[in-house]
Amino acid sequence: MKQHLKRQLRRLAADRPYQVVAASAATLVVASGVGVLATAGDTPEPAGVRPAAVAEQAPHVGELPARAELSAPQTSAPSLTTPAPTATSPAATPSRAASPSAAASSAAPDPDLTRSAAPKAPASKVLDHEYQAQTTYYYCGPAAVRNALTAMGIARSQDDLAGRLGTTQFGTNSAADTTRVLNQLVKGEPYRTRMISGGAATAAQTERLRADVVAAVADDRSPVVNVAGSTTDLSGGWHSFPGGHYVAVVGYRDNGKSVKIADSANPATASYWLSVDALADWIATRGYSA
Repeated sequence: MKQHLKRQLRRLAADRPYQVVAASAATLVVASGVGVLATAGDTPEPAGVRPAAVAEQAPHVGELPARAELSAPQTSAPSLTTPAPTATSPAATPSRAASPSAAASSAAPDPDLTRSAAPKAPASKVLDHEYQAQTTYYYCGPAAVRNALTAMGIARSQDDLAGRLGTTQFGTNSAADTTRVLNQLVKGEPYRTRMISGGAATAAQTERLRADVVAAVADDRSPVVNVAGSTTDLSGGWHSFPGGHYVAVVGYRDNGKSVKIADSANPATASYWLSVDALADWIATRGYSA
């Protein structure tokens, strides 16, 4: 036995010097009469070693691990190589992506997605209204306001409106009066007075009239206009009021290039179509409520 151990130690010294300590420890174990298998069984099993391997055969003396190795699982040494950043690694993320201001701007809602768009006016529209001819020769103002109000479901007599307008046998003074009374009776006071000065309307005044008629009628409101002089409608009819007259506009077509007139002067010509240019010139020197 001693000769065998000596040969074993010489072989370890020549082949694996670092195992001399382990072999010496094994020599002490054998000399003390403690079995190799008993020593291994008293110590926690190293991680990664299958129990069947210990049961199949006892290790040779030169293959015994030191006791410190038995009591602590073997772990591989940490790698000194830094792993390359991945797509999800913070190092791979640009620094500006983590900026609070950038995060806030990306979270802010697009104002274009939250803004409410104004409804577009239809190309043509005619209001449902109840026509009535004027009851006296000077009641064109009260009759025009009354016909306009019926388009909004508001019923008033011509006499009632004449009192509000200050109408006399000389008529109703101006578009400022029709605007005032319409706003007394229509919720929200939406009507405004516009004057067209001069003997003929300018292109800008005509365009303003067209836009006002479209906006009012699209909102289910009938404008009231104060005209003077003569005009010809789109069907060739001639309408003349040298001293002045009031009519209601109850519709438009072709985006306001032509307008429908409710005229209280004569039930035989209760309504007709005019070009917006003709209406603007007819209003010249007067005004309108829209």
